[in-house]
Amino acid sequence: MNESNNNQVSQHSRILAPTFLLRLGLAFGFLYAGISSLANPTDWIWYVPDFTEIFISKNISLAIFSLVEVVMGFWLVWGKYLKYSALISALILGGITLISLNAFQITFRDVGLTLAALALFKLSEKE
Repeated sequence: MNESNNNQVSQHSRILAPTFLLRLGLAFGFLYAGISSLANPTDWIWYVPDFTEIFISKNISLAIFSLVEVVMGFWLVWGKYLKYSALISALILGGITLISLNAFQITFRDVGLTLAALALFKLSEKE
């Protein structure tokens, strides 16, 4: 193996660990929220914006979104098509933050998670 190949392998190795940690961290958040809101919807129903009732009930909206979160969590753990799962994660988390500005004292953490998802997206562009 020549020096150029060694540098590529070394660069790839340096990206793998942070990428894996970002994947696990984001997946944990999605899986926890999704499973918890399916198991205890009354603890989470107040997060659902009122405007969703124009289309469907808050309970159905929460159930659908919870399933989306669980799917996102497993997709991040799986790691395939990471660029897309990272970008969709960033959009979901950014959307949660914007829609829930009235609860920013709780959702402020989603700003950091959104940025983590964007970092994962940038790291996965090279794959």
